[in-house]
Amino acid sequence: MKTLIYNAVLTDSAGTRHGWVLFDHTGILQSGTGEPAPCTLGWADETVDAEGASVIPGLADTHVHFRQPGMEHKGDMLTEGRAAVAGGVTTVFDMPNTRPATTTVEALEEKRMLAAASGAPCRIIPLLGVVPGAMKDLRRLDPASTPAVKMFLGTSTGAMTSPAGKELEDVFRFLADTRIPLIVHAEDNDIIARNMADAVARYGSVEAVPVSMHSVIRSREACLRSSAAAVELAHRFGTRLHIAHVSTADEVRELLAPRPTASKLVTAETTPLYLDPVLCHAEARTCRHKVNPAIKTEADATALRKALASGAVDTIGTDHAPHLLSEKELPGMTAMSGAPSVQFALPLMLTYLPLGLIVDKMTAGPRTIFGIDTPAEFTPGSRADIAVIRETPEYTIADSDAISRCAWTPFAGRTLRHKIIATYVGGTKVYGTAE
Repeated sequence: MKTLIYNAVLTDSAGTRHGWVLFDHTGILQSGTGEPAPCTLGWADETVDAEGASVIPGLADTHVHFRQPGMEHKGDMLTEGRAAVAGGVTTVFDMPNTRPATTTVEALEEKRMLAAASGAPCRIIPLLGVVPGAMKDLRRLDPASTPAVKMFLGTSTGAMTSPAGKELEDVFRFLADTRIPLIVHAEDNDIIARNMADAVARYGSVEAVPVSMHSVIRSREACLRSSAAAVELAHRFGTRLHIAHVSTADEVRELLAPRPTASKLVTAETTPLYLDPVLCHAEARTCRHKVNPAIKTEADATALRKALASGAVDTIGTDHAPHLLSEKELPGMTAMSGAPSVQFALPLMLTYLPLGLIVDKMTAGPRTIFGIDTPAEFTPGSRADIAVIRETPEYTIADSDAISRCAWTPFAGRTLRHKIIATYVGGTKVYGTAE
């Protein structure tokens, strides 16, 4: 079925203009500025008057945790995929720290089959996790069909560890030779352990350490030291490195270059939680906002927003990571780290970032770095992954609005002015609201 969306404000890598787009399951057929010609209207089986709404390519979120297999009580590919398309996200990279972890080629293939059979409305691309002993599986990968692999240089949910010493160098060398990008979670375990020991000595137990200490324990020093070590290895071996969820101004200032993404060996991602001008204030955060790395300060959030605009930071990923509220509300530092962010990330960011910048960082950025075929422009032949966003009267997010299985959002109580009203994946409408 051919669908024509007209009277729209198109925003993609080519810029923003009033126009229209015609598409079907094969991809974008045509697009143009102004009003479509009568013959174009005649080609469409369905016409949609956008009434001035913004129409963008579907976003690529290259950092999610959909929890399947092994943690389906938190979420699975179907439930979290539904949350993704409700947020205008049509492609995701699913991280490997599941149960069991995705650390072998066999586990990766099994996860791909799970994704295909899940019924999830978005496109799910699972990643292989790089752990000690990973070289045998890395050598079995097809570089042409491997957009990236993931390594935890610092433990987080799932307790995956990285290779060390010569084996770590071998991984960087191999990935340089094959040109497979390496996504790293960069935090220094020794610094975190030392800070945790100091906090426990002060408060008496892990349970008694207040959640406000999370950013002290998982400190900026832990982020910078680990990121710097990864960057050094990348430059030494020529490895394409992507630093996940950058949270500090220090990393931007010392490690990241404001250059075109295509020219970089080292690229970086940040998340809406670190960019947010509200959550950067400690008094605005609760256990719901305990994530790894920790949210830092107003100065860090400001620096990260500037880094997106300058090109020092190349992508935005939500780090969508559902937990049950009962797991988040455990005492002190036993509260789980992670938050379900994908559904409301786009309208939340539109309170402090321009739409064109968000679209660039979540379409062209991932496409350039990882070679995925997600659309960045409404050009004929590109995938018909599309989201429609309307400016609305102000409304307040509530937990009852959350689609994720965990049934809560870290943005509850926030006031927004935009809603995703329709999402198409492969030319098929997979999400739509009654306005």
